Amino acid sequence: MDAIRTYAIPGLLLEELGFQYHGPVNGHDIPALVEQLQQIKGKKGPILLHVLTTKGKGYEAAEKDQVKWHGPTAFDVNTATFVSPASKVPTYTKVFGQTLVRIGEEDDKVVAITAAMASGTGLDKFSAAFPKRFFDVGIAEQHAVTFAAGMALEGFKPVCAIYSTFLQRAYDQVVHDTCLMDLRTSFCLDRGGLAGADGPTHHGLLDLAYLRCVPNMHLMAPKDENEFQHMLKTAIDLPHPTAIRYPRGEAVGVQMDADLKALPVGKGEILREGRDIAIVALGSMVYPALHAAELLSRDGYEAQVINARWVKPLDEELLCQTAKNFPFLVFVEEASIHGGFASACWEALERHQVYGNAFLRLGIPDVLVPHGSPSLLLAKYGLDTDGLYNRIRQFLKENRWKRRGWTTSSSKRELLQIVKRQRR
Repeated sequence: MDAIRTYAIPGLLLEELGFQYHGPVNGHDIPALVEQLQQIKGKKGPILLHVLTTKGKGYEAAEKDQVKWHGPTAFDVNTATFVSPASKVPTYTKVFGQTLVRIGEEDDKVVAITAAMASGTGLDKFSAAFPKRFFDVGIAEQHAVTFAAGMALEGFKPVCAIYSTFLQRAYDQVVHDTCLMDLRTSFCLDRGGLAGADGPTHHGLLDLAYLRCVPNMHLMAPKDENEFQHMLKTAIDLPHPTAIRYPRGEAVGVQMDADLKALPVGKGEILREGRDIAIVALGSMVYPALHAAELLSRDGYEAQVINARWVKPLDEELLCQTAKNFPFLVFVEEASIHGGFASACWEALERHQVYGNAFLRLGIPDVLVPHGSPSLLLAKYGLDTDGLYNRIRQFLKENRWKRRGWTTSSSKRELLQIVKRQRR
């Protein structure tokens, strides 16, 4: 009988917990809502006002399809059609969804999990293809991760697709429920980096720092959509917790390989040879780094560009060899500069006792990044092509006199001659 009363009388359970329950109130009736607020104003104790609203209220198209119209881009309000410019370049989200379906067709142990973001993460395609292997746990990232851990213990290969910023909610579960037992779980972190129009809460700038410090975690970031599809296969094949972070929006537009292949674990690649400076870039910063290197070559600087691929395990062999070959090292990441990729590189060089280089770290400073399109924000923080070029060129000018092996015993006359030449 108590259960029936609780179901039939709104707010009864909340009142049993000590809340003063008011409502439900029609949230679209502003005068009624204001009147209700005035009535409860000044009352003591915890108060819960229950307001009912309809998503997309007043616009029929949005009311009928709340998922599609959750965050629309440009559209024609009269015809309810999207008018965003068509592009042949797929988004990373789309590549993820399509690739996971391909992998799922070949391996029935692959299951997909999301926290109320099937469409936003691209898992709607997997859901349609394999409805019995798709699980939407609602807005409960903590449960999504623990659920994935349970599936892994039963021999499945769970792919947990969560926005980078939202995985922060499940950090305890990542550490204790997944990494502590070294379980095979793939975390696919959409919106890794500057998320743009969704504002400060959605930027995925902390993931590199908070994931790389967890034992057993593997962490990587693709330079383009082709590498991304191979990284997804790599993550699913690895018998360890593995995270891939990738940006929001369109990919690069490169040719896609027909066959998927697993990438070598913890190995980067040299994309451009150079002699003066080495730029070690991660993920979305690789192509801007390549473009900046081309601009630097016009000024007489030849830059080697490395695609790091992995944050953990880091390609320490390539990193140390590069540090021994180049006096100047630049690390570029679309993430918080504190505790992220550059920090990992520094730690590795110190661990191997490789010293004497001049360093430049380029990333997001210790600020709360505001609302804005990714292109504007990248320019604001000097992470677009022009920003990288200007900052690296200035770095080279300021540090040109520094050379490997320079010590305090070097003659003062030699130092003065170098400084004098720089001033010309």
